[in-house]
Amino acid sequence: MVRAIQVGLGNWGFSWAKDVIPTVSAIEPVAYVDASPDTLKRAQDELGIAPAMCFANLAEAAASTKADLVIATLRTEAHFPVVGQALDLGLHVLVEKPFTSTMREAHALVAKAKAKDRILMVSQNYRHHPAPIEVARMVASKTLGDVNLVSIDFRKHAPSVGYRFWDIPDPLLADMSIHHFDLMRMVLGDNPKRVSCRTWNVKDSQFVHHPIGVATIEFEKGTIVSYRGSWMSGANDTSWSGEWSMDCSKGEISWSSRDHKPNGSYPDIVRVSPLGKKPANPKLGKLEHLDRAGALNAIASAIVSGGEPKFFSSGADNIMSMALVRATVTSAASGGDWIEIEDILDTPST
Repeated sequence: MVRAIQVGLGNWGFSWAKDVIPTVSAIEPVAYVDASPDTLKRAQDELGIAPAMCFANLAEAAASTKADLVIATLRTEAHFPVVGQALDLGLHVLVEKPFTSTMREAHALVAKAKAKDRILMVSQNYRHHPAPIEVARMVASKTLGDVNLVSIDFRKHAPSVGYRFWDIPDPLLADMSIHHFDLMRMVLGDNPKRVSCRTWNVKDSQFVHHPIGVATIEFEKGTIVSYRGSWMSGANDTSWSGEWSMDCSKGEISWSSRDHKPNGSYPDIVRVSPLGKKPANPKLGKLEHLDRAGALNAIASAIVSGGEPKFFSSGADNIMSMALVRATVTSAASGGDWIEIEDILDTPST
């Protein structure tokens, strides 16, 4: 059993405390931390958390419990100091994305985790679904040969899905596309080399900044990804993971994942179309823990076993997904210039 302290009980953190942590039997919550007394009171009243388990800061919580893990579910700008403090206290950490506000901070936390011999994981919850896991397996085994071209479409009409963060910078690239960029790396088993991107807004949009974008991403092994995303689409919605078409040398793999339905199911779909043969839908494996619960279970397994499970999103691994986001944002700001990922990695102030 992994004893955990959750830090951050705002809206998203409250959802973790209510909907995620109780579903992972390997986790035993031993303390909850938030600087707001009102926020702690809400957790006590609505979730039945004992007042004795609630603390105003992490230091007090750690001193009062024999915890193994910190689950950091607070605002991004607080990630660096809180995760750093947790590592200094000798605790493993699962932190919500975005990992940090800057590449410099991300590199510093990864170095600290290594020095402290602690596990640092970023919650990339889209990895923990059957379709991307199966597709990653097929790509690695070259089921249909090399992947030459990947086309990805993400479409949502933000006003119709309860979106409310109208004034955040880069609402598509920084807030949403990180999921898709991280999945690209996971399923291809490869890292991006360079990217070109254009973004824009539309008439009557509630967004202050650009909610629509197209990007071309070149990967190290030669695969080219064509990515199109929109928060203001008038077309049919895609799943949250997008619609993927992977053009391989011996056929096509198409798939979608994380498609919320009213009954709460996640009907992932994979379709394999070999050249000259009938398409087929392979049977997908069932996961005991999906989405955020999958990420939480993964770090619990890593702590208990001492080894990282497959597709584990460590802090060190997540730096490359974070760099792709930064490169894409930089390219869009320049009007579509090609940006080398290596340049972003070598520029710690970004």
